[in-house]
Amino acid sequence: MKALRYVLIAIAGIVVLLVAAVVVATMVLDPNDYKPQIEKVVEKNTNLDLILAGDIDWSLIPIGLELNDVEAKLDGEQFVSLKQLVAQVDFWSLIAMAPAVDTFILDGLDARMVKNKDGQGNWQRVMPEPAETPEAADTATAQDEPAEPETAETSGDSAPLKFNVEEVRINNAKVHYIDESTGQDVTLEDFSVTANDITLGQFFPLEMGFRFATNKPDFEVIGKINARLMANEALKQFEIQDLDSSFEMNGEPVNGKTVTTGLTGNITADLENETASLKDFALAVADLTLKANLDVTGFGESPKLAGDLKLEEFSIRKLLAELGQADINTSDPDVLEKASFSTDIGGDSGKVQLDNLKLVLDDTTFNGSFGLGLENTAIALNLQGDKINVDRYLPPKDESAAAGDSSDQPAESGSDGASKTAAPADESDLLPLETLRGLALDINLGLEELIASNLTISDIKSKITANNGLIKVQQFGGNLYEGDFNVTATLDARKDNPTWKISERANNIQTLPLLTDLAEVTLLSGGANLTADITTQGNRMSTLRNNAKGDINFKLAEGSFNKMNLTRMACTGIAFANGESLGTDGWGTTTPFNDMHGTLKIDGNTINNTDLTAALAGMELKGDGTVDLKSSNLDYEIGLRVVGELHRDKACRVTEYVEGVVIPVECRGDISGEPAKLCSFDGSRFRDTLKGMASNAAKQKAKDEANKAIDDKVGKELEKHVDKETSDKVKDALKGLFK
Repeated sequence: MKALRYVLIAIAGIVVLLVAAVVVATMVLDPNDYKPQIEKVVEKNTNLDLILAGDIDWSLIPIGLELNDVEAKLDGEQFVSLKQLVAQVDFWSLIAMAPAVDTFILDGLDARMVKNKDGQGNWQRVMPEPAETPEAADTATAQDEPAEPETAETSGDSAPLKFNVEEVRINNAKVHYIDESTGQDVTLEDFSVTANDITLGQFFPLEMGFRFATNKPDFEVIGKINARLMANEALKQFEIQDLDSSFEMNGEPVNGKTVTTGLTGNITADLENETASLKDFALAVADLTLKANLDVTGFGESPKLAGDLKLEEFSIRKLLAELGQADINTSDPDVLEKASFSTDIGGDSGKVQLDNLKLVLDDTTFNGSFGLGLENTAIALNLQGDKINVDRYLPPKDESAAAGDSSDQPAESGSDGASKTAAPADESDLLPLETLRGLALDINLGLEELIASNLTISDIKSKITANNGLIKVQQFGGNLYEGDFNVTATLDARKDNPTWKISERANNIQTLPLLTDLAEVTLLSGGANLTADITTQGNRMSTLRNNAKGDINFKLAEGSFNKMNLTRMACTGIAFANGESLGTDGWGTTTPFNDMHGTLKIDGNTINNTDLTAALAGMELKGDGTVDLKSSNLDYEIGLRVVGELHRDKACRVTEYVEGVVIPVECRGDISGEPAKLCSFDGSRFRDTLKGMASNAAKQKAKDEANKAIDDKVGKELEKHVDKETSDKVKDALKGLFK
């Protein structure tokens, strides 16, 4: 016991001596006397010029050091300056062998970081380049050797870290970064941090503020953050509670507006168990508020998520205005006023699954689910909507631009007088093939009603899959103007020259309302049935057109050509042959037909049709011609063969010399022009037809006049000698003789 008592007395004596030594040192030694030596040591071991312009003070209780007005220069220019640094350690915590920082104050830090035009930063020149010596090489080699693995004896379980700080305060800190090669200038200033009673395992308050500014683009952020923080003694568990932050942004990205954003909520992270969570998290940006609750398990490649996400209703137009962005010009100014989004977040490990997904845009609501595989980026989407009119969201028609594109504008001409057209722009690939090869998709989309380009399509169903570059549209169909349609397509992008296959089936689609709504064209009516099978290959539009092959078969059981009376066209020729004129009444403006059908054969940029057939009243229509898609040119001939009575107009009576005659019609011109002006009589062919009809009609007229003369002359003579019955028999006999 006496020995133990002597040991304790000895330890106490050592502590007293240490305390006495510290007291004597603080009273006798003045650290300012050593400033020249300190400056020389720094200058000797670095490329910095250290200037200790202010006083250096130290204290006993608490034990502390204070530096004032410190500056370090590099190559004659300021590198770092500091107004004040105060670091104090609680004296009695040292006695208790549990050091506790009493106060840490950093005031007026100003750091200047410059990257020159060669890409070297001034911070890289602080330390002198080491001289290469054999000893240094041996040391480097030794350092490169793998270290001995740590054993249980040397490592053991580390004791919990004891960390206690009474106060931390950073004021007026500034970091200025300049990149001379790009002209980029970034500043972090007015940076301040205040924290009190910092103890591991307990919550402590934190306040932070800063100003961030950059010149490219001209942008500024002023931020304020308040929260309560906690970290466990092992520094593996962290928690932020009552986070309340705000940020004011202004500058070029927001067009000079001042935009306020904020973050609130609670955040936890457990590094040891690999878990994290967001609770009551909210992000506010101008008029937009995003709320989230999220739990994450596993920090590797296959985390597991659970929670919910909600984007509260907001106005897209108002948000853009508050962010200083231009408004979206739409045909309907009342759209983009209401939008919202909500979903539940879940899924197995390595997968993000959004269920109960709801997306609202104005009067349209979509419901469904979304899945994403984090390892292979596989996407599964099932989205069903009610009604949407996309025409409301398109820009309004520019009437002035349309007028400027009229035919009144002269075409640019070259020196030879020929019109010049703009040279085609260089083509680029339509699809990113490498991206498509990495896609794994399973998409199901549905919509009750879609209005697009003024067309109304209902009960739309679509299914799209993709796997290793093979993309399939297994279904895209719906109801369209009393009929229905379905399109299937396959894109094989596994090779650099992708192949395409497209098939379409349409049943009883009424062409009149469809063409009227689509392009205000009313030339054709009837229920259209269509089948199309087309193949092509390539990844540029011109290549796809050049390689296109396929057939399009169409049939209209009953219909009419509108604003085009083909019957009157034919009767005009017949009346001319008869030497008469048509009446002006009872013609109408349509031409009914039965069973119009044909086949369009696609061969590159050319579409051929050789079998157009339709039955009209008293006529049979035959068509033959081509469409050149590259030049947008139509070259088509129609023949109207007279097979019976066409019209009740007497001038259009079909005689034996008219029946079987073909009335030619030509359709030529730019298919992008006005459709009604494409078709007219083929004058060159019709001239020969008219000559034949007129010649036959003249011969018939001469015979009729001869018969009449015979009848009159012979009749008068016979009436003098015989009765009427005998006279008629004689006249008939004479007519037969003259024929």
